[in-house]
Amino acid sequence: MITTGILIILATFIAMEGVSWLTHKYIMHGLFWFLHEDHHVPNKEKVLEKNDYFFLIFAIPGICFTVFGSLDGINYLFFIGLGITLYGFIYFLIHEVFIHQRLKWFRNSNSKYLRALRRAHKVHHKHLGKHHGECFGMLLVPYKYFKAELNK
Repeated sequence: MITTGILIILATFIAMEGVSWLTHKYIMHGLFWFLHEDHHVPNKEKVLEKNDYFFLIFAIPGICFTVFGSLDGINYLFFIGLGITLYGFIYFLIHEVFIHQRLKWFRNSNSKYLRALRRAHKVHHKHLGKHHGECFGMLLVPYKYFKAELNK
């Protein structure tokens, strides 16, 4: 069960990058732009953004899967919940702490991957409007940004 659980967690974590990309492109830059817009035009004086509501939106499935997967013993739903939650935690560390530096835990990195990730996200934020965006994912870096860091 432990090995299967770890595989489910890893598969869910990987799948969440796709969910994140699709949600960011079609929901955050679509129907729910009214919540995401302030993230593209940040106000350094505000501690929270309307965009932070997405934290709750993404936390609910992780919580539900974990709870329902543990009601009558541990089953696969529990591990799916852990995968969603793990992705959310890593997303928080990368997006909020490393890229946007909303918390001053770590600012710089010698990692070419992390620098490429930051570069791709900055390209995403150069578009202040709802349309014409690019680089909607979080952890998968388009090769051209990684290549630019490798060539430095």
